[in-house]
Amino acid sequence: MSRGTQPVDPGDVDLTARFGPLTLPNPLTAAAGCAGYGREVARFFPLDALGSVTTKTIMAAPRSGLATPRMAETPSGMLNSIGLPGAGVDAFVRHELPWLAERGARVLVSIAGQRLEEFAEVAEKLGGRPGVIGLELNISCPNTADRGLLFAANPATSYDVVRAVREVAAAELPVYAKLSPDVASITEVAAACVQAGADGLSMINTVLGMTIDLDTLRPALAAGAGGLSGPAVRPIAVRCVHQVHAAMLAGRIPPVPIIGMGGIRTGRDALEFALAGASHLAVGTALFNDPTAPVRILDELRRELARRGFAKFTDAVGYAHRPVPTERLP
Repeated sequence: MSRGTQPVDPGDVDLTARFGPLTLPNPLTAAAGCAGYGREVARFFPLDALGSVTTKTIMAAPRSGLATPRMAETPSGMLNSIGLPGAGVDAFVRHELPWLAERGARVLVSIAGQRLEEFAEVAEKLGGRPGVIGLELNISCPNTADRGLLFAANPATSYDVVRAVREVAAAELPVYAKLSPDVASITEVAAACVQAGADGLSMINTVLGMTIDLDTLRPALAAGAGGLSGPAVRPIAVRCVHQVHAAMLAGRIPPVPIIGMGGIRTGRDALEFALAGASHLAVGTALFNDPTAPVRILDELRRELARRGFAKFTDAVGYAHRPVPTERLP
């Protein structure tokens, strides 16, 4: 462990992070759905500046999403009921993946399906594609009609989805399960996903919420409820990451990497997730008002680590779980 008692030079901080068989230049990714397929943010920074880029969720067939209005601002966050619109996996493979590969992006593809077979179908079509470094299974989207895609609602259905994908995905391609905080026990769902073969966990998806328009006296979103994201959910997300990482340390869940997300706006926020146990970090809602947020946060994270004497990002991962040094006790 290379954490010292004195600050280090920010330029000397090693931000590299392991992802499956790869070593990424840093632990940051753009959260699914917040940077589209990458074209939206490529005007503001080179995509290979991030450790990876997570795409918007890909499904087997084209999908228009839910009716408008489907976004609403809330205190310290936003609600959305977008409904996973997209052109389908064939169009993604034909038009978007080659564009991403040309720019050196390391692509984590978010995928979803209405049935197990659809998850498997999409996963198979992404195998061996240039630039794809992993799959993120969106089993926890709360803003689809009747929440029909919320497989993460219980451990059994979560297990089934992960197992179906893991059976067809290339062995060297990491599969991450994206979990919902709207469950009775997130550690039980996490354990089921890992048991089914998940190589990592993404935590968390949005929190189900609602806001009422005081002019129309009706819900602001056409769908009624939607997914709450942004700083308002950060304490929930940090709790979930800390809770699951603690279960891993206690031996209740085999240890796997965690991508932490939920309201990360600054390097301090990012460090908080790392200390809780996240070995990778995703920036989402912040991109809507600051498309340069990921590269800014990377610079801030480097300085926050240096200020606390961490010479390596990996040394900060899970640090909040360590026993308090005896010299600090009264």
